Amino acid sequence: MANDLIPREVDLDSAGEDFWRRYHAHRRARHAETRPDDPYLPDDLERQRVLHDRKFEVVHGFEVVQGDEMVAWFVSYTARPGAPGYEENRAFLWCRFSVLALYRRRGIGRSFLPLIVEESGHAFMKWLGAEKKMEGAENRLHIADVDWAMIQRWIDDGRQKSPETKLEIYDDHIPDAMLDEYAPQLASLLNTMPWDDLDHGPIVVTPEILRDAYERFDMMGLKHHTVLTREPNGVISGITDMNWAPHRPAILEQMFTGVRPDARGRGIGKWIKGVDLDRERRLQRADARDQQEDGLQAAPLGRRVSDQPREAGRAGGSSRLSAAPALHAAQEQRDSDDDQQHRQGRAADDSEVLP
Repeated sequence: MANDLIPREVDLDSAGEDFWRRYHAHRRARHAETRPDDPYLPDDLERQRVLHDRKFEVVHGFEVVQGDEMVAWFVSYTARPGAPGYEENRAFLWCRFSVLALYRRRGIGRSFLPLIVEESGHAFMKWLGAEKKMEGAENRLHIADVDWAMIQRWIDDGRQKSPETKLEIYDDHIPDAMLDEYAPQLASLLNTMPWDDLDHGPIVVTPEILRDAYERFDMMGLKHHTVLTREPNGVISGITDMNWAPHRPAILEQMFTGVRPDARGRGIGKWIKGVDLDRERRLQRADARDQQEDGLQAAPLGRRVSDQPREAGRAGGSSRLSAAPALHAAQEQRDSDDDQQHRQGRAADDSEVLP
């Protein structure tokens, strides 16, 4: 194994077990540094995620090894020729980069020239002469601290300000038969996200891209929920979605939320966020009640709220809600208006339409 601190490209499709052992040890070390209180993705799921066929991107990975330890990892993504949006995005290369703390300030970063947003990379980017173009944030909130009266006001205000607007709730992925309609409207909303001064191409979303994303979600065990609003003319005016995964049971991630510019000012964003969050709380309580009736221990109430870049656009933010460790779904139980079908999860082609 080379010990010269020089980046070497890794063929991920043929990488052996030694590489994966180094890779997982490296990501766990970085996880412990940056997110010590969060559960990490199990090794088998992370390996599946990395190796999953990327139909729309070209991926290159490089590692720097010292002894038998991966001290740095770099991965880049660019649009694959022929992929939707390729011509508009071919000039952009998205990069992720990490160096273990003990090996920083040794010039390893100069061999990668990455795009880094974490605090540990700011000094390197300043030395490199890079100009700051965009900043992100991560917001977190314990579900015990949520102002549920405020959430209910969001829901009530949304209904009152848009009495002709229909609310649609999808407890699984958007139905396949709806993707031709949904994909371009989602893309339109994604492209309203602020990018500050960052140069970028348009975000392109097609039915095949969504199917590929949903395949990834399923592979990772993610449970995906979407709430949207539809105007009387059939146009989707607002979209929000959340996900939950069994490997991080105490975290609920708020993903994208967008409202059409011509529909803003009516509280639609708060309305759909409030409905989605309140619905998740009710479903969790129903699940916990079912478990208690079966003699099982109740799961924690809650799931958490972090602003991380959405993979499709590498911009914007999401939120996480988490439960305090001692808080259980059995506490403050209220009657849920969700029936057994809701508790078990609907089929992919089922939705609710609410006035």
